[in-house]
Amino acid sequence: MMNVILPLLGGFIITAAFMPALIRYFRARHEGQMIRDEGPTWHEKKSGTPTMGGLLFIIAIAVMTLATSWLLAPHHVLSTTWILVFILVLYGALGAWDDSIKLFHRQNEGLKAWQKLLGQIVGALILFWVYAHEHLPMALHVPGIGNWHMSGWYAIFIIIWLVGFSNAVNLSDGLDGLVSGLASIAFLAYGVVAWHQMQLNIAIFCFAVVGSLLGFLIFNHKPAKIFMGDTGSLALGGALAAVSILLHHELSLLWIGLVFVIETASVILQVASFKLTGKRIFLMSPIHHHFEMKGWSEWKIDFTFWGIGLVTALSGVWVILAK
Repeated sequence: MMNVILPLLGGFIITAAFMPALIRYFRARHEGQMIRDEGPTWHEKKSGTPTMGGLLFIIAIAVMTLATSWLLAPHHVLSTTWILVFILVLYGALGAWDDSIKLFHRQNEGLKAWQKLLGQIVGALILFWVYAHEHLPMALHVPGIGNWHMSGWYAIFIIIWLVGFSNAVNLSDGLDGLVSGLASIAFLAYGVVAWHQMQLNIAIFCFAVVGSLLGFLIFNHKPAKIFMGDTGSLALGGALAAVSILLHHELSLLWIGLVFVIETASVILQVASFKLTGKRIFLMSPIHHHFEMKGWSEWKIDFTFWGIGLVTALSGVWVILAK
């Protein structure tokens, strides 16, 4: 049980204990989120709220993952542990760079798309190299069918998966507490799967994420005292995709992370519809803003989306463990 309790509790304590100091630091430096002009007008009051809160929970996750892994196996911290921490930190660094540009220039535009994409691809290729080095099957597990052997093409899949889900989680981060709750549920689901598969190193990482995010949610729920920024959302999305790959249940993320998929699809459909017909499908995208425009409160959207995420996570885990 130490594999669960130590990273979960440690991540929570580190994040909850040090977040007030980080909030005070950002407020003292007057470094706050710049709200995009095209967003809901009532979000303007959030302008100036400290961001980059993802910095602290990334540190908490990395510290508790490595510390727990070392305590349980001091001479044998697995490469999969290191690669998960690496992806988390690399994608978090990309997000931090992006957030820093926005804060420094007092604008809502950060890194250029190609710069962000290049960093995401580099991380995905390093994950593929470790995956191949561990002699794991270069195959995509297709539920109900079996393994689809892809050889080197699996590298392309990994790139698509990490880039796609890191951006999907980033797109979903538009309401107080929304991504914190959704990501906690998804990582908890994969933590259970990892525990069941006896991949305890991955389970340790997942439970460290859950604990750290629950500690962050204390300050991130509405009205948020701090946002995770691209620092947190890109890191969480990349790490979530990496976990699904290392557990060899890649496509399960489409269901366990269904809300992230829907959020991304709503943006794609909105843009395509407007370019092709000049009409919008949603009042605003991503879809959480559509429900805001319909008069839903942020709390109602949060609980509804968390509920959907919980149902898909529980059912996804049930299907995986029932095999």
